[in-house]
Amino acid sequence: MTSEAVDATIGRIEEKLLSLGAREVPSERIGELVMRELKKIDKIAYVRFASVYREFGDVDEFASAVEEVQPKAGKVRKK
Repeated sequence: MTSEAVDATIGRIEEKLLSLGAREVPSERIGELVMRELKKIDKIAYVRFASVYREFGDVDEFASAVEEVQPKAGKVRKK
């Protein structure tokens, strides 16, 4: 991921937070926005962040996060 991609991601998160018009934003909201953006741009970063943010209690929860970002059956994987 390039620094430009990171900057653009941060900009989108900031815009969404500012559009809420709230003086304070719960950390849960910020975490969900970060996860949503990471899922779009870097699947590995998404799973890593989710594993810490969601505090997975077992392997099944981790596997579920990985399944969220895996290509669906029938789609061709990019190499």
